Amino acid sequence: MNSKKLIQRKARAKEISKILKKLFPKAKIMLRYSNNWELLVAVQLSAQCTDKKVNEVTPALFKKYRALDDYVRADRKEFEKAIYQTGFYRNKSRNILSAAKVIKEKFHGKLPRTMAEMITIPGVGRKSANVILGNAYGIVEGIAVDTHVKRLSRVLALSDHTTPEKIERDLMAIIPRKDWFATTYRLIEYGRKYCPARPHNHLRCPLAKYTRQN
Repeated sequence: MNSKKLIQRKARAKEISKILKKLFPKAKIMLRYSNNWELLVAVQLSAQCTDKKVNEVTPALFKKYRALDDYVRADRKEFEKAIYQTGFYRNKSRNILSAAKVIKEKFHGKLPRTMAEMITIPGVGRKSANVILGNAYGIVEGIAVDTHVKRLSRVLALSDHTTPEKIERDLMAIIPRKDWFATTYRLIEYGRKYCPARPHNHLRCPLAKYTRQN
């Protein structure tokens, strides 16, 4: 991104951020959990699954598996049944139960506090790590690029890229660090309420003037 384009996008991002803040002043994570480990589990379950469905599954799951050690000792097949409704249950089961063992053995039962350490945990990439670190510890090392953020970054001409890593890099360059955490959840809420992935008239969206169609 050249310097002229960077300046233009910073200005664009600033205006978009103002509108998003007015629309969603209290935007936050929708997943329900009661401790940091449950947050990690919920985040992993939310991959290619709606937060609504995850929140329907986790009450019974968290009641059955109350502590980290319960996951360490869990029977794989039984656990798969417990999370079946979230989809991709075999991969999720393998990652979550492996993550429990890594956290117990390598991190003494507590979630690590750095991006470098978080992404060594099975099933945790940059997006998940950003969500977990931000919500668990208030540590912000980047911007979580989920499906909404990925799509809207292009719709709103904030990035020309299609990969989450490059989109995150573009957003971090044009959005002040103090707004990184909130931006994720405001864009998610905007996508859910006003600008869904299904075909619709962008001219009716609150950010219509900033879409690529204009």
